[in-house]
Parts: sequence; structure tokens; C-alpha cells
Amino acid sequence: MALDLEEQEQVDALKAWWKQYGNMALALLALFVVSVVGWNVWQSYQSRQAGEAAALFDVLRKEIGGNNKKRIREVGGQIIDKYPRTAYAVDAAMFVAKSNFENGDPKSAKAQYQWVIDHAKQSQSKDLARMRLAVILLDDKNYIESLKLLDSKHDAAFDPLFNDLKGDVYALQGKSQEARQAYQAAIAGLPKEAQFKGYVQIKLDALGEQG
Repeated sequence: MALDLEEQEQVDALKAWWKQYGNMALALLALFVVSVVGWNVWQSYQSRQAGEAAALFDVLRKEIGGNNKKRIREVGGQIIDKYPRTAYAVDAAMFVAKSNFENGDPKSAKAQYQWVIDHAKQSQSKDLARMRLAVILLDDKNYIESLKLLDSKHDAAFDPLFNDLKGDVYALQGKSQEARQAYQAAIAGLPKEAQFKGYVQIKLDALGEQG
């Protein structure tokens, strides 16, 4: 059926537009399709990674219950190496670090806590790792590095615990005044009913007895 003049003009305009912009339109369409497919693939990959990590983490928990240092390190290492982007990797590193420290391997524990500090997405996990690493450094009499960690930026909810540890560092350095101030800050930041408050008060009172 022959086209009238107006229809022919529309067809000609469409042909002209397609000639000028057709390749670009196809490229944009292809990019959209690829992005949608890629996102779905990525989501599927992430889901699979999380599922596999969760299964290994269940194994890790059983090994922790049996306090099998070798197996804890092996299984925890698998989670950290194979699934580093999952939350399970952070938890595994924390468990492995604790096991290593309690079983006389502070060097490995330091490395795992530092991994958490460097890779954890949750600030609370980073702060907990900083505190535990600070304790190990304190045990090593590395007071300067321990204080650096405790002076680093952290969630305000951790202030009392960080201040308490600072008090310990200062006390071991023989800096009674700084220790007293740190313990007082820790007590001030704790709820009135907190049992930990009494523990910090004992250390503060001990400083007073020492003059």
C-alpha cells in the first residue's frame, strides 16, 4: 500500500535518525543488557560465596568448641583466603586470632587482628580488633604502639573500654596521673549499673594507694 506524503516524511525522518544514531542506540542497548546480566551474575556469585563461607564457618565453630588449634587455623584460613569479602571472613579472623593468642602464638594473632582492622566493613569489628591488638602489644610491653591504637578514631560506644585500656598502659609505664585520668574517663562513660565499672574503680583506687 502506497504511503501518503506525511507518512513518507515520517519514514524518511526515521531512516535519517537511524542512520545517524542507530549504532549508538544499539551500543547503549547492548550496554544495558550486559549490565543487567552482569548484575544478576554478580548477585548470584555473592550469594554462592556467602553460602559456601557459611558452611565453612559452621565447621569452624565446631572446631572452636573442641579447641583444636590446628584445625581452627586451617578452616579459618580457608574462609579468610577464599571468601575475604564476606562477613564470615572477619568473624573467622577474630576467632583464629583469639585461638592463636590463647595458645601462645601472639605473632599470628597480631596479623589476624590487623587483617580485621584493614578489611572489616563494620566499625565495631575494627574497634574490637584494635582493642585486642592493643592488649597483645601491651603484653609485649610495646606501650607506644598500644597507645597509638587506643588513640585512633573509634565508635564513641567504645570510649570507656578504650580509656580503661589506656589506663592500664599508663599504669604499667608508671604514669599514675595519666592512668588516673584515663580510668576516671572510663568510669564516667559507663552506665551506673555496669559491673565493669567496679573493676575499673578497683584499679583507680589502687593508684591512689600508691600515691
